[in-house]
Amino acid sequence: MAKKAVATLQKGEGRGFTKVIKMVRSEKTGAYVFKEAMVANDAVKDFFANN
Repeated sequence: MAKKAVATLQKGEGRGFTKVIKMVRSEKTGAYVFKEAMVANDAVKDFFANN
């Protein structure tokens, strides 16, 4: 990631979000799939609680 993008996320509204990665098993193949999302800091636990 470029330094400019990192600096932008550290200012103001960028700190209110977190990048979360969840490992989920695929129903078709049985292999693991990663789901990524940018979630508000107060909604991180809800993201991992949902199946």
